[in-house]
Amino acid sequence: MQSQPNSSNTPNHVATRFVNSENVSRTTMSSREIADLVESRHDSVKRTIERLSIKGIIRFTPSVETSHEGAGAREVEVYNINKRDSFVVVAQLCPEFTARLVDRWQELEEMVIKPAFNYAAALNDPRTLLALLTDNVKKVVALEADNTELSHENLMLEQKVAADAPKTAFFDAVTVTHETYSVAEAAKLIGTGQNRLMAFLRQRRWVTIRKNEPMQGPIESGYLTAKLSTFEHPENGKTTVSTPRVTGKGLTKLQALWARRDADLLGGVL
Repeated sequence: MQSQPNSSNTPNHVATRFVNSENVSRTTMSSREIADLVESRHDSVKRTIERLSIKGIIRFTPSVETSHEGAGAREVEVYNINKRDSFVVVAQLCPEFTARLVDRWQELEEMVIKPAFNYAAALNDPRTLLALLTDNVKKVVALEADNTELSHENLMLEQKVAADAPKTAFFDAVTVTHETYSVAEAAKLIGTGQNRLMAFLRQRRWVTIRKNEPMQGPIESGYLTAKLSTFEHPENGKTTVSTPRVTGKGLTKLQALWARRDADLLGGVL
């Protein structure tokens, strides 16, 4: 089993960044600090924070820092998160860096709470040694509790990702395609019958009520296209009809509308 990275292995530029931030409140940690700590891109860390915040798992507060990287100084937007949420973010980005994060938080908290510690004197004081041992035991217990909580949250995230995977795959596979589908094909992909879907399209004013021809609104929105066909009518002679074809974008939109319809019907029953 590979050993966890130690805070002593933290790159020099990371140490410099933290030293420069010692005068701020250590109840939060910025997205730039986390990016340096886990050796990741700052924009990737911010996207992870945004994604977890949208799901209601963490919270963050935006602020502005001055960056001296590159040519000259410039202002950079950063996200500030609390200690608990920083563990969630690092667990999502690079779980192997969790130990480094724990070490860094411990170091920051000790710098605020305790003055410089005289280890030589402590070795000659049994009461101090006992207090140190008790304190370390408490920290180990707290860390195990944090790890248990993180494991539970990661399991919940993995279950949600697995549950959303079919929807995501459907969206990715369908939305970007240039292929169009007949109403019968679209109904089969959504999981219903052609007549039911056609009635739904009429209700949503995607097609006309009398002739089931595509309406201009969904065509302009990119949901439908019109397939023109000509045939010889026994009385009216040559006749052109317009048949709706569902685009990939339209199929994705229809699936969302149909799922919402099923949820509304279920809610009405309940």
